[in-house]
Amino acid sequence: MATLPLSITPQACFWAFGTTSESSKLTDNTPYRDRKKTMLGLVKLDAERKQVFGGFVQNFTQSSLRSCPSRVQAASGVSIEPMEQKFPTGTEETDKVSTYLFRTENGDLVNVFVRDNTVNYSVYVELSSLQLSSGGDRLVISWGMYRADSSSLKPLDFMETPFTKTLSGSFTLELEFEAKQTPFYLSFTVKSLADANLSGLEIRSHRKTNFCVPVGFGRGYPTPLGLSFTSDGSINFAIFCRNAESVVLCLYDDPTAQEPALELDLDPYANRSGDIWHASFESARSFVSYGYRFKGTLLRNTNSFDEGNVLLDPYAKVIDEAIPNSKGTGLKLLGRLCEEPVFDWDGDVRPHLPIEKLVVYRLNLTRFTEHKSSKLPTNVAGTFSGLTQKLDHFQDLGVNAILFEPIFPFDEEKGPYFPCHFFSPMNCFGPSGGPIASINSMKEMVKEFHANGIEVLLEVVFTHIAKGKVLQGIDISSYYHACTADDLEAGNSLNCNHPVVLQMVLDSLRDWVTEFHIDGFCFINASSLLRGVKGEYQSRPPLVEAIAFDPLLAKTKFIADCWDPHEMVPKENRFPHWKRWAEVNTRFCNDVRNFLRGEGLLSDLATRLCGNGDIFSDGRDPAFSFNFITRNSGLPLVDLVSFSGSELASELSWNFGEEGPTSKTAVLERRLKQIRNFLFILYLSLGVPVLNMGDECGQSSGGSPAYSDRKSFDWKALETGFATQTTQFIAYLSSLRRRRSDLLQKKHFFKEENIDWYGSDQSSPRWGDPLCKFLAVRLKADQDEVENQSNSVYAGLRGDLFLAFSAADQSETVILPPPPEGMAWSRLVDTALPFPGFFSIDGEPVIEQMEDLCAYEMKSHSCALFEARSL
Repeated sequence: MATLPLSITPQACFWAFGTTSESSKLTDNTPYRDRKKTMLGLVKLDAERKQVFGGFVQNFTQSSLRSCPSRVQAASGVSIEPMEQKFPTGTEETDKVSTYLFRTENGDLVNVFVRDNTVNYSVYVELSSLQLSSGGDRLVISWGMYRADSSSLKPLDFMETPFTKTLSGSFTLELEFEAKQTPFYLSFTVKSLADANLSGLEIRSHRKTNFCVPVGFGRGYPTPLGLSFTSDGSINFAIFCRNAESVVLCLYDDPTAQEPALELDLDPYANRSGDIWHASFESARSFVSYGYRFKGTLLRNTNSFDEGNVLLDPYAKVIDEAIPNSKGTGLKLLGRLCEEPVFDWDGDVRPHLPIEKLVVYRLNLTRFTEHKSSKLPTNVAGTFSGLTQKLDHFQDLGVNAILFEPIFPFDEEKGPYFPCHFFSPMNCFGPSGGPIASINSMKEMVKEFHANGIEVLLEVVFTHIAKGKVLQGIDISSYYHACTADDLEAGNSLNCNHPVVLQMVLDSLRDWVTEFHIDGFCFINASSLLRGVKGEYQSRPPLVEAIAFDPLLAKTKFIADCWDPHEMVPKENRFPHWKRWAEVNTRFCNDVRNFLRGEGLLSDLATRLCGNGDIFSDGRDPAFSFNFITRNSGLPLVDLVSFSGSELASELSWNFGEEGPTSKTAVLERRLKQIRNFLFILYLSLGVPVLNMGDECGQSSGGSPAYSDRKSFDWKALETGFATQTTQFIAYLSSLRRRRSDLLQKKHFFKEENIDWYGSDQSSPRWGDPLCKFLAVRLKADQDEVENQSNSVYAGLRGDLFLAFSAADQSETVILPPPPEGMAWSRLVDTALPFPGFFSIDGEPVIEQMEDLCAYEMKSHSCALFEARSL
């Protein structure tokens, strides 16, 4: 039962079928005629109204009456029954009753009960304690029905029906309508007839407007937002819009149709609570899709607003295929009138991996398997199902987390970093291209990955939305920045710290975690999450803090990525974290690139190797740094060592003297060695390594840093010699990280006594000298951790590690420090050696040149790793 506030008044509300008609009144007594041709409206009280009205209004029943002292026949053939007791007490148990309570201009109360017993609808009106003048005890209701703007009703369009005064002194009447005639609004006033000329006082609402009651649909509820279903199958619609004067719910029986089959202009008093518009239906009837239109002066003042557009519900969970918009404003998206498909999560166990244990692989879902070389069926290639079939590739690399580029519905011209929606995956990612298939196949993929110990992380974009899309037509002043700062993209930057947008983002994250079992999120353009209403930076942005402390998201990983998809560059900011937010570390990328091309400082490299203390020593740990060498914009790994033209200066690349592809063996060998160096530093630095799709097999973009020039993954490339040795090296490094987690996956920073730094010839490093190109470090095994793992199969392989890095143009003789007592140094990696000998699981002993002194010659531009092992 829905009880309305004490002040319900009629406003512009209408139902329309098919194309819009000039008439807004009911003109036919045949229910639901061809929706493509007919529009139902109010019954005209002309010479034919008696016959027409007979189809709408039946005699008033006596089933709920306690006493019926009189029976009055109205001129129109509508019977009037006096009623003494309230309507609901005489209803059957299966009847549904909605209650509406109005206040008149004089403060009197008008009770309206609408009963649905499936076959028909009864509207019972009761007036009590009316303040009437002497002789003014004759009351009539002047009423009409409409599905269009109530202001179109004319005086002659209304019908007058007398009330009956009961023994208790109240006035009552009941109107009954066939269910097939609904839905519609009943608009009425009450007249007190003081004389025989039928003139008298007209009683209206306290707003001086007609009373308005929905019949055949319900007021609905303001929460939850979006489309929701109750256990009895009824449907509730709820949407936020602060500045609209009218919100039109549009229902479609064909999702490909340009015009809705049915429109409901929601009453701003009966169907609005605060800034939430809502309505409910007992079932979807024959409708399959829905959307909204918005009207209002404030909305019309925005450049992107078009009252004719039907817009997608921002909270829709299932979205139909996009269709061309007849308005010429791009594609139209509609929500589907159905619940999210039920999925069997039985047996799914989330890995909940400690963040320091992660080894991440970033990919684009479509590009990863869409190439014909994937040998997948056409309907599977480029989908969640296709990715599941390539699970063994991730296992071969030693990956335990997949980071997806955005999978929200997006602007296909701009790419996945310009979303249209936040609550569902793109339909094309399902095997059949439909929304249900996409949702189910994604859940199946997540469950399969979890079963194999792999977490699923999503890149998400909440800071902006594709231009001209949903939110701009709903309420631009609430969803978007009021004053756009110079470095914000004009027109589509979302005001994430506005309470409504903040709540939408939280609701979206919760839905992905609860419905799709997602393990973490990487927030693209995260620096914009720090913006206030006017674009100013905030030290404690409400959204970032709310995410950090949301109890439902307590075990979810959050990563801030300040890369801006508009300018394709990162924007560095001090990001507030509350010890919950990790960050994609651009400084790591830049400093490693600079060092390996011979232009960086030793101090910069040392900082990156040991966990980026300049960024994460503020209460966080090294694992909060997500390290990368390449990403999905900029040069891929093979191009990073092949192209370095002046237009690529920001890429910090080095082509080794030859631009682009070459057949010179010496150049190719140096490039291959450099690729190994990058991977070596990436995997042996404290923090989370992020490998980008295609780097393991030498995928090239032809020297272009543009995101749009990234190519589909070529599975045949995995058969090349380069891919074979590179994938094996990556798998080795992943295994080494797990085996030596005591040093390479530390949760905390190194203790000062557990780390020693060396320059050339074991001298102290010259940290600030840009001419120094060599650095070595000894990582001392924590004896407490070694003793705790004494039963491990690797118990004898847990001595100190010695890492050396050379960016010099000449060879360097490395003097290894004395190993712990009872141990000797073994070489595990030397990136200058040929495959397959440049890395080894068993290790190659380092021969002593003299007592307790080991020297090792490192080639130019190479890296090496040594481990102290028991004799």
